[in-house]
Amino acid sequence: MKKRNFLQSALAGAAIALTGLAAQAQVTPIKFQLDWRFEGPSSLFLLPVAKGYFKEAGVDVTVDAGNGSGGAVTRVASGTYDMGFADLAALMEFHANNPDAPNKPVAVMMVYNNTPASVMALKKSGIKTPADLSGKKLGAPVFDAGRRAFPIFAKANNVTGVTWTAMDPPLRETMLARGDVDAITGFTFTSLLNLEARGVKAEDVTVLQYPDYGVKLYGNAIIASPKLIKENPAAVKAFLKAFAKGMKDVIGKPGDAIETVKARDGIINVTLEKRRLELAIDTVINSADARAEGFGQVKGPRLSLMASQVSDAFNTKTRVNADAVWNGSFLPSAAELNVLPAKK
Repeated sequence: MKKRNFLQSALAGAAIALTGLAAQAQVTPIKFQLDWRFEGPSSLFLLPVAKGYFKEAGVDVTVDAGNGSGGAVTRVASGTYDMGFADLAALMEFHANNPDAPNKPVAVMMVYNNTPASVMALKKSGIKTPADLSGKKLGAPVFDAGRRAFPIFAKANNVTGVTWTAMDPPLRETMLARGDVDAITGFTFTSLLNLEARGVKAEDVTVLQYPDYGVKLYGNAIIASPKLIKENPAAVKAFLKAFAKGMKDVIGKPGDAIETVKARDGIINVTLEKRRLELAIDTVINSADARAEGFGQVKGPRLSLMASQVSDAFNTKTRVNADAVWNGSFLPSAAELNVLPAKK
């Protein structure tokens, strides 16, 4: 009897072990490329990693810092990364300039419903409206999303005669603060806080946000490689479901979310990055357009208009095909995408 019980226990233990191994085997590793370094908004992805939401969904996600949306797109296209976070305009540009590329990434969830791009100037410059930018000297890195899309902003607001000064990202706000340029383009939640870090008060800055002046471009989206989509569509669905779950936590408690960024980069200014995250949430995640369209989603006519505008502004080799850059079939249910709080 004892021998039989021992055998039964051993078999049961072996079955449990095999079940555990099978469960581990079903977990899909996903390498994820951010658009920028570890800052407040990175918590959107770092929190579901830290809380185990991704692994619970069956994906083992590794998140790496980036150096721009263009880089995120090309790294996913090259197969170095499975998924990433990138400005939709950068994705559109890649598609239109590389029509024969075998592995063009596609956007699978919209996160920044509005572009975070804006023009910023010191109030003492006299710049108050887009019209005041005509004939002025603007500065930004050559790959800056706001600079690339500036022709769309200029056309919508009849801005002419602008000249550009290029610089590395760390110098952008410094050059504005010391008067080397009249205005800069950049993500609002990046450049405004960087100006404050250089001694410029927020109330002394004129901020012309693109969405407020007729430029309804979508911003950053989660992108995925066609290879992953074809070979493991379930992993894409699992990723987005876990991300949406984490998104609700981040929006609910931004301060707690920043701790996940601190864990990846111990020298960040926690207070500053919490403000950066809150600014991102208020301006481009929980925006009026996002609440109207639904978190994670896009609207066909607006997407088509953006495709046409990017084709013109970026002078792409071929026209952007809006249908080719977006695939919304992996989005979670409406209930799971209900992450945005009511307008305050």
